Amino acid sequence: MTISRREFMRLTAGAGALAAFGQLGRTTAMAAPSGSYRAMVGIFLFGGNDGWNMVIPTDARHATYLSSRGSVGIKAAALTPLTNASYALHPAMDALRPVWDEGGLGLVLNAGTLFAPLTKDTYKSRADLRPSNLMSHADEQAHWQGLRAREFNVDGFMGRLSDRAGASATPSMISLGGSNLATIGKTSSALVLPSTGTLGRNGFSGATGAANLAKNAAVDAFANGASYGVVTEATARDMTGAYGQATTANSILTATGAVDGYFVNPNTGAALTSDVARQLMRVARVIEARGTLGHNRQTFFVSQGGFDNHSGQVGGGNNDTGTHANLLRDLAMALAGFYKAMKAIGLGENVTAFTMSDFGRTFKGNAQNGTDHAWGSNHLVVGGNVTPGGIFGAYPDPVLGGANDIANDGRFVPAVSQEEYIGAIARWHGVSDADMPYVFPNWSTWSGGGRGPLGLFRG
Repeated sequence: MTISRREFMRLTAGAGALAAFGQLGRTTAMAAPSGSYRAMVGIFLFGGNDGWNMVIPTDARHATYLSSRGSVGIKAAALTPLTNASYALHPAMDALRPVWDEGGLGLVLNAGTLFAPLTKDTYKSRADLRPSNLMSHADEQAHWQGLRAREFNVDGFMGRLSDRAGASATPSMISLGGSNLATIGKTSSALVLPSTGTLGRNGFSGATGAANLAKNAAVDAFANGASYGVVTEATARDMTGAYGQATTANSILTATGAVDGYFVNPNTGAALTSDVARQLMRVARVIEARGTLGHNRQTFFVSQGGFDNHSGQVGGGNNDTGTHANLLRDLAMALAGFYKAMKAIGLGENVTAFTMSDFGRTFKGNAQNGTDHAWGSNHLVVGGNVTPGGIFGAYPDPVLGGANDIANDGRFVPAVSQEEYIGAIARWHGVSDADMPYVFPNWSTWSGGGRGPLGLFRG
């Protein structure tokens, strides 16, 4: 989309618009995908979510859960039960219970970074099979987003997926959670959109006066840069194209869509104001506008921070409350609203949202009512095409120092690799068998010998 010099002058140039530059000259070389529309929405819970308090066993294991969790355990009576399942959600996540009852919520138990299948014994005896720098925030965020467990990650799985995706004037890979490794491809990058406000160019002023008029005239001339040589002309053309993308994006971000009314507190009807809700509402708006954007496939990155709860994870004297409860409540209501919005526009079965996080937390709570860095964790998958009542993976032995604990505080070896988890979503999204090794560099390890993508979806 080409915009006039007047439009160019009015736009601002923040980080989001600049991030769009990387798409220019690339998207037109891609082949369009075939089949019906699908979108994947990855929600990264930064800091290391305590999945053990997000998904909790309600059968005989709950007694061991309580004794092992110590300062952070939640009693059975307070939990959000899941119909016909031996698991419950955190008390603050009751907004997701109707989604489970409708068959739109799946659970993935004890997933995490793995270079190769491991047991507690092989973890101790085979250092060459361990992921590098486990339990480090930066490294484990890179492991989840780049999916190279023992190598330096320079690109991410969403970016590599986008490398193989279809062409469109506006990139079909979009981040509402900032610039992240997951969205860097070898030949593509995401359009980064803000969770509030619009894309703009810092420093532009509509004020009159000689200084402002001179500055605006210079920018105007640069945007029409044919007379300044080949390099300047190419740069100006790319900037104009990027601001054209911004113009299109801004019209979507600022429009009130049919989806907006579903992002409300189910108990009070009040509009959701958390950042993760704002991000998912904007994702819903972009999905609603998929026809305008020419997208047959869309990939989104969303984030929620604040999960590094070494202290104050639970409220003193009431483990149903605290920092973690507040975060999970925001997440659950945002996901429930998003699920309802997709159903309302007839795309319930075409969109899948799923959680990721640095790592799980220690099963044993610490003296500060918090938890420390660990390894495997539980995750959520939300969408109308999810296997109803689906529970995948294996909950670890909750005994401290037991069969799955590499320490004595509940640092569990994952039962499910990231490739088996996210790979299932990528295949559903439309990645071909031939392209799976490109998107997932260690795919050969997880696509044979009894291992493979989880059966997350119906049919």
